[in-house]
Amino acid sequence: MSDTSRIIVVAIVALALICVLARPFRLPEAVWAVAGAGLLVVTGLLPAAGAIVGLGKSLDVCLFLGGMMLLAEVARREGLFDAVAALAVAHAGGSPRRLFALVYAAGVAITVFLSNDATAVVLTPAVFAAARRAKTAPLPHLFACAFVANAASFVLPISNPANLVLYAGHPPALGGWLTRFGLASALSIVATFAALAWAERSDLQGGCERAPERIAITRGGWAAIAGLALAVAVLAVVSATNRALGLPTAILGVVTAVVTLIARRASPLPLLRGVAWSILPLVAGLFVMVEALGRIGVVAALADALRQAAARSPGLAPWAAGGLVSIADNLANNLPTGLVASDAIAQAHPPPRVVDALLIGVDLGPNLSVTGSLATLLWLAVIRREGENFTAWRFLKTGLIVTPPALLLALAARIWM
Repeated sequence: MSDTSRIIVVAIVALALICVLARPFRLPEAVWAVAGAGLLVVTGLLPAAGAIVGLGKSLDVCLFLGGMMLLAEVARREGLFDAVAALAVAHAGGSPRRLFALVYAAGVAITVFLSNDATAVVLTPAVFAAARRAKTAPLPHLFACAFVANAASFVLPISNPANLVLYAGHPPALGGWLTRFGLASALSIVATFAALAWAERSDLQGGCERAPERIAITRGGWAAIAGLALAVAVLAVVSATNRALGLPTAILGVVTAVVTLIARRASPLPLLRGVAWSILPLVAGLFVMVEALGRIGVVAALADALRQAAARSPGLAPWAAGGLVSIADNLANNLPTGLVASDAIAQAHPPPRVVDALLIGVDLGPNLSVTGSLATLLWLAVIRREGENFTAWRFLKTGLIVTPPALLLALAARIWM
């Protein structure tokens, strides 16, 4: 491929990513990702066989997200989120700050055991319902869902699908993982909570509704609970055996949906219409564009730079790697950034501290902007559906307060341990 063709490929990918982030004409993000990938194929810059390879690499992530979104939509339609919201408001005791802390703690648990994408999809609707029932400002509590989804996403390998991608499906054993990331994760979670509570302190003052009526959980709600609980167990086992997470999650989502639909004798169409399926072509398009970058030598160049940096400045290289990938997350989303980083690691074989710093950057760095991570895009789709609106600048202002201290503490804990 000529140098001109390589420049055109980079330009198409860059333009597509800018459109994904900026959403010109208010078109969905998926439209621009698919358009960028399609243009590469139509112009012959990426062979059809290469596009198929990229789509194949995206399959597991798409299956995981599809299954998780089905589980969340079943739970939402069966009133499970409303019931959980009433319980949370009751325990908040009329304090928005206590409600905020409960939401954050729930986000930590869901992220650790079900992944950050699950927090965005499963917890956010419940939190919106809780804030509405408590008659308090929803945005601080919704922000808790978004920020904790990334802050707690490297406690375990299954806490973020990107963790498995970065380690080529073979992360360190659980004991080794906790040794390397345990302290960094704890500092990330605590620092994010403290900074976010301070940033949103004005909206967390005063009181809120104390004792809403209790809501009984329906049979369908219990089926959703069973599906989510089973998902926790299955994902833990699957992750421990270093197997792909996508297919088991998709099967659980479909089975849970079918059981509840049969019990209600309901049509599947309303359920299917409630799922944000546009996330799947977005993911697929991003994978295809990353495949194109790999074929023109971008990944090889990055791998060479990573190899040289680790050799010349072993003390500085982890800091530079973690910081640069954090910035790249917010320019291009952490999914393509993580994919490129994974391929570069496979070619460069850098020291473990550099790899771990890259992982922290991919997982935690996206908290800076609303388009930084796939989990935050999922979160954004949920709150748009609920009718909540805010500007990207509002998120960025909060991200600038929350992200730097958590990122620096997490990197320091891993690099200096």
